[in-house]
Amino acid sequence: MGGLAAATDLARQGCDLTVVERAATPGGKMREVCVGGVKIDGGPTVFTMSWVFEALFGDAGERLGDHVSLVRADILARHRWCDHQGHVTTLDLFADIDQSVDAISAFAGLAEGKGYRDFCARSRDIYETLRGPFIASQRPNPISLVNRVGLNRLDALWRTAPHQTMWGALEHHFKDPRLRQLFGRYATYCGSSPFAAPATLMLIAHVEQDGVWRVNGGMARVAQALQGLAQRQGAAFRFNAHVDRLEIKHGKVTGVTLAGGEFLSAEAVVFNGDMSALGTGLLGNAAGRATQPVIAKQRSQSAIVWCVTAKTNGMDLAHHNVFFSNNYRAEFDAVFNARKIPDEATIYVCAQDRDDTCAAPQSRSERLLILVNAPADGDVRPFHADEINAARDAAWQLMARCGLEIEQIDAIATAPDDFNRLFPASGGALYGRVNHGPLASFLRPGARSKISGLYLAGGSVHPGPGIPMAAMSGRLAAAQLIADFG
Repeated sequence: MGGLAAATDLARQGCDLTVVERAATPGGKMREVCVGGVKIDGGPTVFTMSWVFEALFGDAGERLGDHVSLVRADILARHRWCDHQGHVTTLDLFADIDQSVDAISAFAGLAEGKGYRDFCARSRDIYETLRGPFIASQRPNPISLVNRVGLNRLDALWRTAPHQTMWGALEHHFKDPRLRQLFGRYATYCGSSPFAAPATLMLIAHVEQDGVWRVNGGMARVAQALQGLAQRQGAAFRFNAHVDRLEIKHGKVTGVTLAGGEFLSAEAVVFNGDMSALGTGLLGNAAGRATQPVIAKQRSQSAIVWCVTAKTNGMDLAHHNVFFSNNYRAEFDAVFNARKIPDEATIYVCAQDRDDTCAAPQSRSERLLILVNAPADGDVRPFHADEINAARDAAWQLMARCGLEIEQIDAIATAPDDFNRLFPASGGALYGRVNHGPLASFLRPGARSKISGLYLAGGSVHPGPGIPMAAMSGRLAAAQLIADFG
């Protein structure tokens, strides 16, 4: 997303530009996995912050809706719990706040419904405070962020609560531990633990309330639309082109050398891989000083992802579904401290053929993405088949206890070591650096690297992970490059 957005902006402004892509298709983590001849979204499944893409297309004189068919979701997600006594409960969260208040009040009482309304107001306040000064701007430091927000709005900046953990903040809004689980899960959208991430990440709740869309034809249509947009601005694309190293001369980037030895001269390079690939020297020792790599204990979560064709029974799935474990804290202790797959992990299921009717597809099987969190250690140890199978069995058993029976027809698993091979030097971390502690948001590098002419984009740099944030990073990289070159 970062590279595609940067390519669009740079080509539009007259740069002679080539996108060099290691894979056979555009999109990076926004990829499709072919299971038994059926294509399944194998990466991001949630499309939000459409204004980022509307602006990208609008600045190029086009309309996003002419190239990507989006359907706004009424049901944000369906959530299920099964307690130790076998009692199953379900809660749907809706795009309409009043509808969610009613659902939560029926689920856990009127006080919790009021707590949700207060939580929504707080998440909106955090988002509106940070949207311009942080999300849509070059990386600030704490002092420059204060200046951007304005000294007369220090109270608003204080309410973003970077000094407080997300879990601690949620205790002020919800007494029911299931609701703290549900809303604490937003920290995992950045690959982080709600017990260590700052309460600032509550802004993600407002991002979802502002709009979650399903992409007709699958998420890969977004990447294809951005490729087409960049090409219409004049960008050239080369796929299956593996960059062996960046060429640096007298402290300045001069181009890239491909694996076959071909040299592509350049005045500037925007790098969209995981930034640790630079810092660990995978693109040449000279490029290593561009940025510091993220050490293992500072990485965000990885995952085991199963792309599945299956027949389901027992419950109606929404498009997005979450099955919660009974010991949330133990999950994150396992991933971040013990560095192992949790014994019982919360499960995310994207039922890609379901819409707001929650009706099963007419065909016998449906497409599912099933995900559990795992440590980002894919570069230091293999995840063996018996370990992956044990995680699968635990996941399928938890879903069965919650009422979902899956008759698996075909499946392909992707583990942290697989993600590390796909995205070198990441260790399998899907979100770059973990967002733990009050200053974590300032630790990602900005668009300009420490090497002249080399710029950074993607989910491992500012403003952070996720489809719209990565796209914004590409726009910021392009803007910084144009500003530097004049």
